[in-house]
Amino acid sequence: MKNKTAFVTGASRGIGAAVARALAAAGYDLGIMCEKNTDALLALGDELSRSYGIRVFSFTGDVGDADFVASAASSFLDEYKRIDVLVNNAGISHIGLLTDMSVSQWQRMIDVNLSSVFYTCRAFVPAMVSAKSGSIINISSMWGSAGASCEVAYSASKGGVNSFTRALAKELALSDIRVNAIACGCIDTDMNAGFSEEEREALCEDIPMGRFGRPDEVAAEVMHIIDSSYMTGQIIGVDGGYL
Repeated sequence: MKNKTAFVTGASRGIGAAVARALAAAGYDLGIMCEKNTDALLALGDELSRSYGIRVFSFTGDVGDADFVASAASSFLDEYKRIDVLVNNAGISHIGLLTDMSVSQWQRMIDVNLSSVFYTCRAFVPAMVSAKSGSIINISSMWGSAGASCEVAYSASKGGVNSFTRALAKELALSDIRVNAIACGCIDTDMNAGFSEEEREALCEDIPMGRFGRPDEVAAEVMHIIDSSYMTGQIIGVDGGYL
């Protein structure tokens, strides 16, 4: 029997790499994607292939480019003939006043954080519908629900991901395809590495659990969602009780 397969965007580091490791440990053959960090992506693929005896297909390119995503998905499906799990993790952040943000910065945020989710789903959903099976998990943010000052574009993009998730879940439910999102809080990744020690301490004071989350804790929730056969259309908070 062939292994199940999963495709993970933004997989070279942080949450994406942790998710890839969890899926590999569960025996999934993988497609992993990143924009620039090819060396780290290939190293991860080699590590997972050696450690778990799985196949790994790596892609480097812009997840905000519809043609690239379509080509990568086609290559993945040609190689594996199936897609069981899609994890849309790729994302960027921007901190600053709305009035200081350029149109190109706004558009880039929407392209990478929101449009990419449309591109991957458009590419992979037909195969899932044909199989009458699949799980799509979108990595979102608590700011998609609550909004964050000086992160208007990021909050808007993640709010879009949440609405996309709920709507697509209804569209695909009769095909037994589940669509859920994880609304992450402050996770200890490179995206949050720019905070000073004082800023980190202030943030931790606002988090009921008193600390940043770990990428492996998000990955554990991904695996839980995959196993939750009757859950769809949910935005699941992994934020240490912040919201």
